[in-house]
Amino acid sequence: MSFPLAAEWLLLTDSAAGTIVPLQFGGLEEAVETATGPIGLLLIAAYSFLIAVVLPLPSEIVLVPAATGLGFGLPENVALAVIMLVSGLGKAAGSVVAFHLGHEARRQSGPVIDRLRESRFDVVEWSERRTVELARKYGYIGLALALSVPFFPDTISIYAFTVLEEDYVKFAAATFTGSIGRLLITVGVLSPFFAL
Repeated sequence: MSFPLAAEWLLLTDSAAGTIVPLQFGGLEEAVETATGPIGLLLIAAYSFLIAVVLPLPSEIVLVPAATGLGFGLPENVALAVIMLVSGLGKAAGSVVAFHLGHEARRQSGPVIDRLRESRFDVVEWSERRTVELARKYGYIGLALALSVPFFPDTISIYAFTVLEEDYVKFAAATFTGSIGRLLITVGVLSPFFAL
């Protein structure tokens, strides 16, 4: 099984040097791609948790260890099912944290958001209103569908949908469903292109 390499770096502005500095995530991604055994499953769960909360990285790389049977000698289909389950649970747990952080961020908006709210054109109110409209229109099904889009950062969809009700269980269930859906789409539809 081979996928194109995940994002090797993100950009971070170094204000002291006045330059753009690459922020390497290759080591983490490589560890996930070569994960085996119980520690490998924990690594896949942790990676999925982190991409739900803070890392805008592709979740599809968790599928790579299935080719080795996770070191347990499992058939590839069984290894894929185990990986999907572990990744989905990790992402669901991360979504609960992101859900909480999203609600806290709205309560404690900060000086930049306050200034934007006071400006002539309230961009913040408009964007919040649009996001709320979309979330209310499509609800948890919309979140699951948004998370089913392969190679789109989960973090964006999860935080965009934190405007939903205060139901952590439904939010986590939608995230779990979308995560499994994405991996199934990747394996079922996109695998011929990546020689899975």
